[in-house]
Amino acid sequence: MAFGTRGATAAAAAIGVIVVSALAASAASAAPSAPTAPLAPAAAAAGAPIRPGVNTDTVGGGTCTSNFIFTDKNDDLFIGQAAHCAGTGEATETNGCSAGTGVLGTEVTIDAADGTKRKGTLAYSSWVAMQKAEETDPDLCAYNDFALVKIADADKDDVSSSVPFFGGPTGLRSTGLTVGELVYSYGNSPLRLGIELLSPKVGVAALDEGKGRAHTVYTLTPGVPGDSGSAFMDSKGQAFGVLSTLNLAPLPASNGVADLASALAYANAHGADGVQLMKGVQPFTSTPAGVSPMALAAPAGPALGDA
Repeated sequence: MAFGTRGATAAAAAIGVIVVSALAASAASAAPSAPTAPLAPAAAAAGAPIRPGVNTDTVGGGTCTSNFIFTDKNDDLFIGQAAHCAGTGEATETNGCSAGTGVLGTEVTIDAADGTKRKGTLAYSSWVAMQKAEETDPDLCAYNDFALVKIADADKDDVSSSVPFFGGPTGLRSTGLTVGELVYSYGNSPLRLGIELLSPKVGVAALDEGKGRAHTVYTLTPGVPGDSGSAFMDSKGQAFGVLSTLNLAPLPASNGVADLASALAYANAHGADGVQLMKGVQPFTSTPAGVSPMALAAPAGPALGDA
């Protein structure tokens, strides 16, 4: 069983508060080849108001964490989120071919890092696209969970494509993960109460699913409500995934991560106009300054590769 991790229900929020409380206590005590990504926006990485990891709040959906910055043939800028962030049903509705969803053009508030609220619009949703195409492929329906929010033209100069703490992405990964390899993520759920040092996480790959359309990973602390859409990168800083679900089975407390290369390929075949990932301004590092080694420790989990 899996459920989406958008900030949607009181029950899920309660779970998240428990997890974040434990995290805060720990932090206190611990003190085919991918296409070349275009250059990043001009805004400085540090302090840019709109950047990977800021929260998005979709009308009729929920609060999520954004992942990466994208551009298209028209030089529009987009910030990525999970498609289920615009979901209008229950958090357990993860089948994108049948679940309720907001329509394209739905208003999305981007909670900029400077405290301002920027207006965005839902420009692409894999759930909307799959329902329009009447898809029935169970792997697509279960794992294609990706959306693009168009950033207003007036806000373009306030955009940076660098992931906080880790830097990157350095490009797009289009191959599957190796069992046991380390992965890096930034989850910015409001349940972390604005404590940024609780956001960067290191994980380990457990298995690929859905013919490579999704990856199961463990992080030291699993995703909590509001983390949906979080960016995932490999040890080279290559973007490979978007946090989609918190899994209860077959691997308890694991994270379901939608494959980004597959999601982008589907998007560009179903309405997007040559959308590409943008590289980060800052170089990638697996050991960001100021983050406790405990917070970056690889997690322990069930036998990797077992399903």
